[in-house]
Amino acid sequence: MKKFLLIISLFTLSANISFADAITINHFVVKENPFAKNEIAIVAVDTANNVLENVNGIFAFTIDGFQESLRFNRGTAFYQHKLDKSSFLYVKHVNEAGTHSILYYVYKTDDKLTPIHISWIVLLAIPVLLVLLSYLFKKFVIIAIIIFIIFLYFNHHAGLSIPTFFESIIDGLKGIFK
Repeated sequence: MKKFLLIISLFTLSANISFADAITINHFVVKENPFAKNEIAIVAVDTANNVLENVNGIFAFTIDGFQESLRFNRGTAFYQHKLDKSSFLYVKHVNEAGTHSILYYVYKTDDKLTPIHISWIVLLAIPVLLVLLSYLFKKFVIIAIIIFIIFLYFNHHAGLSIPTFFESIIDGLKGIFK
């Protein structure tokens, strides 16, 4: 009986030790891929933007509405699609902790890519500011409409659709109330 209890306790102890903490990605940044031209890398970081080198494996991301399985090695995954022009990239990752999404404008020059984080506050502030100015100054209505149309055209031409625009703002608002 003692041997049986000893074996059961050893199995229980070994089962508890063998379970490791699940690795999750709660913060990430988009950077230029240093190994390939016109490609980006997604880097798992902590809140202080330090690379999480313990992140290894395949994680599901949605990039501009397309589901991608990215292989992370020491905290970095390479997005294998080439960018031929400057455009918006909406990167979203869903895990047990919730939805994590970031909107970037990737500015392309001849020899490098420069990702610029676009805050949801800026996306919300531009149309609200135009409406407020047109309400305050009645003569500004035509100019505000023209600026708003240029704003929509630039966003659409650079790859930011209206649903992505609103989804980015809604995700930002959800982040406030967490």
